[in-house]
Amino acid sequence: MRLPPFGSLIALEAAYRHRGYSRAADELHVTHGAVSQQIRKLEEELGATLFRREGNDMVPTPVARRLAEHVAEALSILKAGVEGARQTQKGPLVVSATAAFASRWLVTRLARLAADTGEPDLQLRIEDRKADLRSDGVDIALRFGRGPWEGLESIPLLGERLFPVCSPGFLAAHPMSGPADLLTVPLLRHTGVHWAVWFRGMGLEPPQMITGIAFDDTSVMLDAAAQGIGVALARQGLSERDLRDGRLVRPFAGEVEVETGHHVVWRADAPRLARILKVRDWLLAEVGREAG
Repeated sequence: MRLPPFGSLIALEAAYRHRGYSRAADELHVTHGAVSQQIRKLEEELGATLFRREGNDMVPTPVARRLAEHVAEALSILKAGVEGARQTQKGPLVVSATAAFASRWLVTRLARLAADTGEPDLQLRIEDRKADLRSDGVDIALRFGRGPWEGLESIPLLGERLFPVCSPGFLAAHPMSGPADLLTVPLLRHTGVHWAVWFRGMGLEPPQMITGIAFDDTSVMLDAAAQGIGVALARQGLSERDLRDGRLVRPFAGEVEVETGHHVVWRADAPRLARILKVRDWLLAEVGREAG
């Protein structure tokens, strides 16, 4: 069944409430004639009289009353829906990131991210678990792994390359010229990134056992390396600031590319999708700018 034009139904509802075309026209910001024409078209389409003139008033018929009440109810539902949609666009855009990625890569870019995207309200949520983008109130996540993730959209942000780093003072005290030299110095271990991957990538058999301090937090491990405690196996994206500032150095060339990396993750049906995509595009552009 085809519905009458929406404008005619709006004119009917306003004329019913005001008991006249002139006041309805004032509310709708149209002319008296425009309201009269809309009502006339609606009467022709329905095959029913909707108003009768009595003096200066346009008195609605029972058909007009029933239809106007239904239109008013539908408008109320529509207004609530529109207001709900507006409310979802308000409030903070919640970004979930691991502590290491947030502190080593993202935090130095937050001010520029907000300024370049015009995003008025960013909230950074630090968590090493995988946030549920449907139930945790998270709009966009920066995840480490291989991807993809079921039910979510994702795009690679930073590929993963591994290489040794140490402090300048440690390198001065322990000169190194190649991968084999790492077998003679203290190695800092991360519980999730194993030295064996790097040694094999360099064509070397990893030592039977690597002893020393182990960390489950990349930031703390890199800080320990910067203090001269030993050599850490660093991820490219998380060590760039320390390398740029000179807190850490690469003792020699040689890196291993692995399948894992950092990804931008979001829901295709997210209520704040336009805001999410603007932040996503900025992140990708930022990585591209630095690579260039």
